[in-house]
Amino acid sequence: MAKNRSRRLRKKLRVDEFQEFGFDIQWTFEESVSEQDIDSLVDQFIDEVIEPRQLGFHGGGHKEWQGIIATQHIGKCTDEDIAAVTGFWQGKPVKEVEASTLYDIWWG
Repeated sequence: MAKNRSRRLRKKLRVDEFQEFGFDIQWTFEESVSEQDIDSLVDQFIDEVIEPRQLGFHGGGHKEWQGIIATQHIGKCTDEDIAAVTGFWQGKPVKEVEASTLYDIWWG
């Protein structure tokens, strides 16, 4: 394709200023954690990390959770977002927290 793309085409293709970076996340709750505690911890995660940073989390699970994190508006997540997300789970009753590196969520 030509390098001189119209704004409309760049937006449709999600490139240049419309490119979006996100990352995958997964964690596993310890066996001793109840469903009620899991619900509470996930709500706390959304209230304390996802919403204040204007991120979006799409995923789910039961004891093993996984999903993708991206910005709520067109934009790019940062390494600081990864650190905030993984940092939240430190000291919580989870066995493993793994986050991928940033990647283009439309073309990655």
